[in-house]
Order: sequence, then C-alpha cells, then structure tokens
Amino acid sequence: MSDSTSGGWLKSLLRPSPTRSILALVVIGVVVGIGGLLAFDATLHATSTDAFCTSCHEMEIPLAQLEKTSHYQNASGVTAGCSDCHVPREFLPKMVRKVEAAREVWGTITGVIDTPEKYAAHAAAMKEREINRLKANDSQECRNCHDAERMLLAVQGKMAQRMHRKMLSNDKTCIDCHTGIAHPENSGD
Repeated sequence: MSDSTSGGWLKSLLRPSPTRSILALVVIGVVVGIGGLLAFDATLHATSTDAFCTSCHEMEIPLAQLEKTSHYQNASGVTAGCSDCHVPREFLPKMVRKVEAAREVWGTITGVIDTPEKYAAHAAAMKEREINRLKANDSQECRNCHDAERMLLAVQGKMAQRMHRKMLSNDKTCIDCHTGIAHPENSGD
C-alpha cells in the first residue's frame, strides 16, 4: 500500500526532512509564523474600521443614529467610531467579540439583515445582546474613554450625581442608564 492511502503521509510529516536542515525548517516556521501574525493583525485592524462596519447598506440606520449624537460630533472634536463601543481592546475579549460579530456578517451574507428594513426588524434583539454584553463586562468600552473617578460630579445635575455615585460604588454600570447614547431609539429612522 502506498504512503498516501495508508496514512503514511502523516508519518512523513513527523519524520525529519532528508533535504532540509532543522535550522532551515525553524527559520521557515518563524517566517511563516510572523507572516501569519502580521496578516492576522492586519485583518483585525481592517475589520475594526468604520469603513468596514458601514460597508453594508443595512448599516445606514446605526450610522445615521450615531451621527446625531455627541459621540460623533461635539465641541471637543473627539469622535467615537463603531469599534470604540463594539470591539474590546483586550485581546481575548476582542477575539470573542469578533466571533460574535460574525453572526451579523453571516446575517448579511444569508439575507437575514441585508436591507435597512430587515436590519430594523432584528435591531431590538441585536441591541439587547449588546446591552447584555456591556452589562456583563461593566461597560468596559465606555470606561476606555470615560473615567468615572475623574468626572466632575459637582457640575452635574442632582440626578446624574446620585446615579454616578451609585455607579462608583458598583451598584450600576454605564449602560444601565445610557442605553440609547449612540443609537437612540427615537432617532426618526
């Protein structure tokens, strides 16, 4: 029986190469590994841009909602993009979120949410998943930009002061009160 039909191909992968030195194989492995990491990083970066997120026409609704908020246009000129709120910065949570986001990409490919109307029909469920994710991680993406400990509570209204103090004592998290901050439900879309 030949190597290819009896599983001998696996054995050939495991035995030393008669034509290449171990050093050459290590160098090739390192080069391929570094190339793979660079490609992986480039892919992560490319799929975390606003251009990528809004490249599907069904994303007109969330983009239009965001453009009407202070997270998009404000006196300071600081703008939050899609990934600032929807993609964690830490590696493992980022990978988990990227896998979860594949659901929306798959929904676009399969026609489940490929139009603004279909997107709107599923928006409530998608929003609920995102709110639950933010509650579970103590609104980490909000906290990447907003430091509750450095808020000027004295210049806030009484209700905001009370709620932010509760948040500081870990009774609340940002998303508990600010669910419509970037995608208001009554945005007219």
